[in-house]
Amino acid sequence: MFDFSDFYQLISKNRLSPWLNHLPSQLTEWQNAEHGDMPRWLRVLKKIPTTQPDNIDLQSAVKIGNNEPLPAGEKAKLENLLRTFHPWRKGPYHLHDIHIDTEWRSDWKWDRVLPHISPLKGRYVLDVGCGNGYHMWRMLGEGAKLTVGIDPSHLFLVQFEAVRKLMGNDQRAHLLPLGIEQLPESKAFDTVFSMGVLYHRRSPLDHLIQLKNQLTKDGELVLETLVIDGDENAVLVPTGRYAQMRNVYFFPSARALKSWLETCGFVDVKIVDECVTTTDEQRTTEWMTHNSLPDYLDPNDPTKTAEGHPAPKRAVLIARNPD
Repeated sequence: MFDFSDFYQLISKNRLSPWLNHLPSQLTEWQNAEHGDMPRWLRVLKKIPTTQPDNIDLQSAVKIGNNEPLPAGEKAKLENLLRTFHPWRKGPYHLHDIHIDTEWRSDWKWDRVLPHISPLKGRYVLDVGCGNGYHMWRMLGEGAKLTVGIDPSHLFLVQFEAVRKLMGNDQRAHLLPLGIEQLPESKAFDTVFSMGVLYHRRSPLDHLIQLKNQLTKDGELVLETLVIDGDENAVLVPTGRYAQMRNVYFFPSARALKSWLETCGFVDVKIVDECVTTTDEQRTTEWMTHNSLPDYLDPNDPTKTAEGHPAPKRAVLIARNPD
């Protein structure tokens, strides 16, 4: 299975060292559980080479390549290996002239978020619900010292490790297959991101407090989630599914979410962006061939989901931990 020893060695020498009291046993338990397709994915992952690319661009994209392109046969082999990890939901990636056109244009979200956050240079960053780690690479592109992502999806971990091998096994980024409720309180991160997670939490205020407990004093929270229109009291609690998603619970207005953050002890809370999710930003591609947003909207009224709820709208809020 996965070897997390490099991560343990890394954090033994930095401010995350208290995690060593908990993480090894948690990850050993994870290793010992059944993982469905994981044995097959691991066999493929071993075939992906650890490369030292001549060119790496993490600031304007996630793009790597050599001065001399890969021979056609090697490129075709690598592309076939990467396609084994379908569906690719977060990206896009440009890996040795292979364009992984993912379901989400995660670069668009990053472009909306980046102008509003504190500079990441030299920071310890936690990305909660990080998916396959796309935004973690962009955080490194902005100068983060260390990015730690957590996401319980096995496929996302495999996709991340595939990209990391092609990046030369970069030790500045690590993904752990855990949920935030499994992390010990650390107060170790200068910036914590939670993007696309809150509406999946049965207790959203508990989630906000868990995020706060990972932040240093005066650390910054970057929160992005689905919202609805309305005043500070507006909250949608869907019965059943929302845009065909299961396990969704609370959709506050941006103003209500600001109030929730203040209730949890955050200060300097700002709503910095609101936008409707378009079918150009989330859609089916040849790297994600399942249904996507166009299939989840009312075909006669795209301002509503298939269930009759308001169509997806997302907000970004920035807040500071004063403790």
